[in-house]
Amino acid sequence: MSGLLGKLSPAKRVAGNNDLPLFYVNQTSMEPQRCPRDTPRASVTFAELLMNVEDARNDQSTTRRGLEMVSPITSSASSFDTWTSAPASSISSSPFVLSFNDLTYSVKIQKKFNPLACCGKSRNGSSVNTKILLNSISGEAHEGEMMAVLGASGSGKSTLIDALANRIAKDSLRGSITLNGEVLESRLQKVISAYVMQDDLLFPMLTVEETLMFSAEFRLPRSLSKKKKKTRVQALIDQLGLRSAAKTVIGDEGHRGVSGGERRRVSIGIDIIHDPIILFLDEPTSGLDSTSAYMVIKVLQRIAQSGSIVIMSIHQPSYRIMGLLDRLIFLSRGNTVYSGSPAHLPQFFSEFEHPIPENENKTEFALDLIRELENSAEGTKSLVEFHKQWRAKQAPRNNNGNNRNTNVSLKEAITASISRGKLVSGATNNSSNLTNSFQTFANPFWIEMIVIGKRAILNSRRQPELLGMRLGAVMVTGIILATMFTNLDNSPKGVQERLGFFAFAMSTTFYTCAEAIPVFLQERYIFMRETAYNAYRRSSYVLSQSIISIPALIFLSASFAATTFWAVGLAGGSSGFLFFFLTILASFWAGSSFVTFLSGVVSNVMLGFTVVVAILAYFLLFSGFFISRDRIPLYWIWFHYLSLVKYPYEGVLQNEFEDPTKCFVRGVQIFDNSPLGQVPEAMKLTLLKSMSGVLGINVTAETCVTTGIDILKQQGITDISKWNCLWITVAWGFFFRVLFYFTLLIGSKNKRR
Repeated sequence: MSGLLGKLSPAKRVAGNNDLPLFYVNQTSMEPQRCPRDTPRASVTFAELLMNVEDARNDQSTTRRGLEMVSPITSSASSFDTWTSAPASSISSSPFVLSFNDLTYSVKIQKKFNPLACCGKSRNGSSVNTKILLNSISGEAHEGEMMAVLGASGSGKSTLIDALANRIAKDSLRGSITLNGEVLESRLQKVISAYVMQDDLLFPMLTVEETLMFSAEFRLPRSLSKKKKKTRVQALIDQLGLRSAAKTVIGDEGHRGVSGGERRRVSIGIDIIHDPIILFLDEPTSGLDSTSAYMVIKVLQRIAQSGSIVIMSIHQPSYRIMGLLDRLIFLSRGNTVYSGSPAHLPQFFSEFEHPIPENENKTEFALDLIRELENSAEGTKSLVEFHKQWRAKQAPRNNNGNNRNTNVSLKEAITASISRGKLVSGATNNSSNLTNSFQTFANPFWIEMIVIGKRAILNSRRQPELLGMRLGAVMVTGIILATMFTNLDNSPKGVQERLGFFAFAMSTTFYTCAEAIPVFLQERYIFMRETAYNAYRRSSYVLSQSIISIPALIFLSASFAATTFWAVGLAGGSSGFLFFFLTILASFWAGSSFVTFLSGVVSNVMLGFTVVVAILAYFLLFSGFFISRDRIPLYWIWFHYLSLVKYPYEGVLQNEFEDPTKCFVRGVQIFDNSPLGQVPEAMKLTLLKSMSGVLGINVTAETCVTTGIDILKQQGITDISKWNCLWITVAWGFFFRVLFYFTLLIGSKNKRR
């Protein structure tokens, strides 16, 4: 490493204090000197850093462009502030400029029927009003800068961020959004940008390092070695100031983990692992104390200086945070009331005849004034109009002072960024179409499946209580059934008890699958965040989740079958046990798939449980246990064939009663389920002789009257074999997994309408 540092050169930031300015090392005196604030400087991406480190290890004699890694003076604070810089000669000549013009977005609000209203009614009698959330918003954001959108709650901050991040349907949003003068296509934007939600959506039982590593495996291409991915994650941990928390789990309400500020920085890290050109953030400082908020914005400043455009919404920044921002947009009820540099705020409000007092927080004053105007009769109309006039006067001056090269085409700019390692997840070719120059997904689907499965298994392994509770429920149910129905005999009462056992056992397997409801609901927004920007395919998620659920289902099925089959005294021996086990497994599979599908439709846990319990109750009702198929009314017979309980129930009944030589009702037993069952044995034999004379058939006390086949006919189980019942149950499971996929495909667009 010392050899590398000897070859790499010039500029660096003195680490240790977050407030220290940028310094450079005078090569003659070897003394650190302050860089002029306006001196242009280029920043180094993670990919550049990694490439140079790798080159240094491979070829110690090669001279490369200057980079100098500064050793941290202290642990987390200094690593957070460690920065690298390159000579001015390596400054990118292809800066990115994101421009947006006349963005307008409105929604229709339908109010309840008002009998006093005489106009503005819709055909159904309710009035419809249109609320404008964005009203002709324009502006631009530059590479290397941070743009902040400010305003009170309901001003349109998050809506503007969503509009720029392509999270509003195109047919609902009016206006134009361009990058370097070219319309930014949705597919390309997913590759070169990232969006950090306001909520920290992370797996609670993964450590910080593991969380970032899984993100790297998703977003970085397969061509990048595992070693380089780990190196990149370590560099990102240092930049985010998370070194001291790298081995700490994220945590949740029940598990102690990292702090709120650290969790927020992890959320940012998983979305910038692929070094995006554009980074959108929705209220990144929400819920944080002033120190944590400042550190988060410092991280964002580093990201911007590495060659990215950072656009965020922020509620009320502190004085220190204001010093880090480059551009501001103040919104009031969807209108722009100020846009420009924070340094111009005093001049703007002074010309508006509301000068900002000395020693007053500029943003607090501006927000208070805007809120005061909103509560007045005229609202902020005067401020909006003044801003338009003020911007018109400032435009010529801004154009004259803007020396950025904005004539570079988007393809050239992106190609230049890739060549210097900016987009390590982008793959270029000679295609003339810029969109086709990038892979939609960084990895093939089978790699995605492996990573998703590995992450889910690791997260579940650290929460063994989840599987333990489900196993406990299955075992308790199995033990109760085994003790309640111990060693059933082959009498008429035994037949009824067998029917009750099978009905309860099959329905229990489905009800215990209801625990899968909160599993996906807890991951829903993580899944939406990750798939919104093509971290992995939806099909990979569905297939991976299906496969990793099978071992647990096999274990549960074997435990339940072993607990009940021999204790109850079911028929069939080893082959009968095998079929019983497979039927239980198929029931768990179908039930788990059904509940997983419902969790993709219903977004509320309590509502999901209610729906699952109700539907499973209907399945049991129409399964054929309470009323045989022949007795079900014709207008309900369709529900009988849709019942998930029907097929495993009929399968295990056939497995139990398929032996034609086994008798379940003999001569004297025909009186057991009637009032004659209490008469003496001699009286029953006399009655049998009388019946034999009338029927012309000799019926003795040991004559077999009802076999297992007769019982199946009585239950209306004659049309489907037991193996077909098993395959149909398995097919139901696959069917609901396919429905789950389409539910994710349709219902997780994560866009406003």
